[in-house]
Amino acid sequence: MKLALLARKDIPRCVEIEKQLFAADDPWSAYAFRSELDAGGYYLGAYTDGDELVGYAGLATVGRPGDFESSVHTIGVDEAYQGQGIGTALLRALLAHADELRAPVFLEVRTDNDRALELYARHGFTRIGLRKRYYQPSGADAYTMKRPSRSEQEAG
Repeated sequence: MKLALLARKDIPRCVEIEKQLFAADDPWSAYAFRSELDAGGYYLGAYTDGDELVGYAGLATVGRPGDFESSVHTIGVDEAYQGQGIGTALLRALLAHADELRAPVFLEVRTDNDRALELYARHGFTRIGLRKRYYQPSGADAYTMKRPSRSEQEAG
């Protein structure tokens, strides 16, 4: 498996994976992925040795140097490839990018997604809030989580 910047040609495959993983919660459309790429988000794909896209992840960053904030907008791994460390590799790559910017990282995650909650906790995220009925149309709640910036970690 290799990680590389997500290409526009991979968007249809991202949409397939979204529908597989998030059918109950308004999966992202091709338009949503294009918009994120056009906005300059840091999006990575996870590819097999045969160049098949099996996962993706995206990080958006706002602010100015010295005052950046980042948000994980999405992480998805094809169900057939889960449990192989792909999601972990994608998350670590996003966090490395945020660390280069010295940006704290925020995200939302379903309160019932134990696997994701465990992954985020292992990588320094803590719960800072609860968003009731955040995911639609299912109405599932989400935790807002934060991982401190490298500067905050060093000062800690």
